[in-house]
Amino acid sequence: MSENNSPLPMLEKRRIEAAMIKNIYDVLVERYGAQEAKEVISKAVIQSAVEQGKEFADQYRENGGQGAPGLLDFAALSDLWEMGGALKKDMLVKTEERLEYNMTHCAYADMYKEMGLADIGHLLSCNRDGTFCLGYNPNMKLERTQTLMEGAPYCDFRYRMESDSNEK
Repeated sequence: MSENNSPLPMLEKRRIEAAMIKNIYDVLVERYGAQEAKEVISKAVIQSAVEQGKEFADQYRENGGQGAPGLLDFAALSDLWEMGGALKKDMLVKTEERLEYNMTHCAYADMYKEMGLADIGHLLSCNRDGTFCLGYNPNMKLERTQTLMEGAPYCDFRYRMESDSNEK
């Protein structure tokens, strides 16, 4: 939290992380090559995203939420990532079963390009989107076929809830 008790915008958190990861990535590339470096960064970011999802799920329950958080709870978190105009989206569907939108602007992509990290920006941000769900609610699934980060005109986020196959 900052001095005025406002959360640090997620864009700034990602900028701080990326500055450190850039140095780690450069060392990994030098020692093991670009492919291995990308695999290591990808694995680390996925692990971080799952852990962050679990933290948000724990906060949901600590704030009185029952069971696992759902898509509408997840949608309510979007302000953290959108803070300061970092993201712009066109909402298509917002129900308990489906959350669908097209992301039309991504300051995260712009930031990674400015930092010289365009070639791994998708690993640092886009990689997190679906794997966050594993920690937040494993029944939440993301299907996305394109991203701004990789040159598409928009990101097509299509979240859905699957029934828990382990329930009897």
